Amino acid sequence: MNRLIFTRRISNRLVTAADAILTCIGIGKIPVSPSFSSLSEEQIVNRMQMHDRAHMKMLGSYQAQRHDAIEYRGFFKTLTASMDFEINYDASSGKRFRIISKRGSHVLCEKVLQRAVESEKKASLNRSATAWTRANYIFHLTGSDRLNGRPAYVLDVEPIAPSKLLYRGRIWVDGIDFAVAKMEVQPSKAPSFWLSRTVIHHVNKDVDGFWLPQQTRSEIKVRVGGSAVMTIDYGSYRIVPRQSVLDQ
Repeated sequence: MNRLIFTRRISNRLVTAADAILTCIGIGKIPVSPSFSSLSEEQIVNRMQMHDRAHMKMLGSYQAQRHDAIEYRGFFKTLTASMDFEINYDASSGKRFRIISKRGSHVLCEKVLQRAVESEKKASLNRSATAWTRANYIFHLTGSDRLNGRPAYVLDVEPIAPSKLLYRGRIWVDGIDFAVAKMEVQPSKAPSFWLSRTVIHHVNKDVDGFWLPQQTRSEIKVRVGGSAVMTIDYGSYRIVPRQSVLDQ
């Protein structure tokens, strides 16, 4: 029994050492990995960070269309609004949004949907402040799951310090690529005094080897009464890898 425990400890140390070496040389995927169930919390977080760095290093730019919609239900009325955007992302300059159309409540378009887009633009300029790293979060492995037929690790996350850009809740990390595939979280700090509670359900998808947003649904409780549901749906992506950008 002692020999078995010793062997397992040596094996785990070798895997952790391999993770550290691969992190240093910037490789996003590990050619040979242990079985899905044998990875520790530390190893999962290491590989998740490796994937994120490799992703940012390789992704040059992308273009996509997006549909944002909101429905507010108050005591006496229901308001709805939606906006369609063209998104242009560049690794060096972040996200740019071009409005294609607006429909519904002018107040919801201007005060909610467009303000949310402005906040997203600012966050895209400071990746380190929002990244899933130990500098920003405390991670706790709670188990495993399957998403779209693929294995996934389930981790609870808690920000080191409250921030409007960071979340507390639960994330699902793809067990093959080690990308964040799904989130069920709340902002660690309320985005506005008027919002008493916001629950966010977010899903990413693999697009030609890059994990990008697919859908976000936010359920919002308004402090003065009423509630709102905001959804973001992404259309098809046009991706330009960084090397292709450099070749142009």
